[in-house]
Amino acid sequence: MTNTAPRRRPLFRGLVVAALTAATLTLGACGGDASSSEGSIALLLPDAKTARYETFDRPYFEARVAELGDIDVLYANADQDAAKQQQQAESALASGADVLVLDPVDGRAAVSIVASANAQGVPVVSYDRLVAGGDLAYYVSFDNEKVGRLQAEAFVEELERRGQGTGGILIVNGSPTDGNAILFREGAHDVIDETGLRILAEYDTPDWSPDKAQDWVAGQIAQFDGEIVGIYAANDGVASGAVAALRAAGVSPLPVVTGQDAELSALQRIVRGDQYMTVYKAMKPQAELAAEVAVALLRGEDIEAPMEIAGTPTTLLDPVAVTVDDIADTIVADDFWTVEDICTADYRADCVAAGLLAE
Repeated sequence: MTNTAPRRRPLFRGLVVAALTAATLTLGACGGDASSSEGSIALLLPDAKTARYETFDRPYFEARVAELGDIDVLYANADQDAAKQQQQAESALASGADVLVLDPVDGRAAVSIVASANAQGVPVVSYDRLVAGGDLAYYVSFDNEKVGRLQAEAFVEELERRGQGTGGILIVNGSPTDGNAILFREGAHDVIDETGLRILAEYDTPDWSPDKAQDWVAGQIAQFDGEIVGIYAANDGVASGAVAALRAAGVSPLPVVTGQDAELSALQRIVRGDQYMTVYKAMKPQAELAAEVAVALLRGEDIEAPMEIAGTPTTLLDPVAVTVDDIADTIVADDFWTVEDICTADYRADCVAAGLLAE
């Protein structure tokens, strides 16, 4: 990772309104017919299992593009299928996309998408996950090693507070094809490996699948009955699988469980005490910056970045660790989720105990 002096700061902002089914690319115009638009941007997201993409990333991106001008957006979700994403990218290029904003299913496989776009003079913005090669125009994400460190620091601190600083833990990583998952893992190990915790077993979760995480954790509970004091889970989806396995096995009290993405269900697990923490990533500024960069590239405008990674102009945003004590001052304060969203009838008593609701 190489930091350089700032280049040129983007002086643009925007949003997109268009739609695409998960399998079929569809053109949508923002404010006017397609023939009058400035051009088109393709937004290619990796999966629907991770709630953030359809709930936050896509609408924030589309809304910002729409504010910037009369620009069409081609949207596609690859459903965690690299070959499908390749086809979606080819369809977008064939449809005349002027810019690709790509969150790759598989960072290495996506190099061929970048090469195809480059061959047609179409710039590619690597979104959230870095494509492992090719001539990228921009990369916007979070400091993903820091995400792993924040998770692990909160994890270790809570285990030590409970007097379990030398206990046995499970590590449930993300997808082995996701470059970010590797960074989360490295950041977490930087912290955990310096402690007295015993790693009982470690797993890379295919496709970030909660079901696969649940099955694996269930097997480890059977093997290490009574020894598990904590589960490092790389995101809220695999955390949900881990908690489901613990509940099904009747484990009590529940061990410390981490997460990431501030999914609504995760926040409800946190107020209930089933999950200890998550990592909040302000997805609105991430998606809006990607939209701004894409629009500037479409218009041939200059862009700048505060740093470079592998020669690519890059912005990395700061993640924030969130426990039950931080929800009001971070997630609720940013209107990411409201108290009403979190504190449904089933969680009212938990929210009162957490101080999110008055009695």
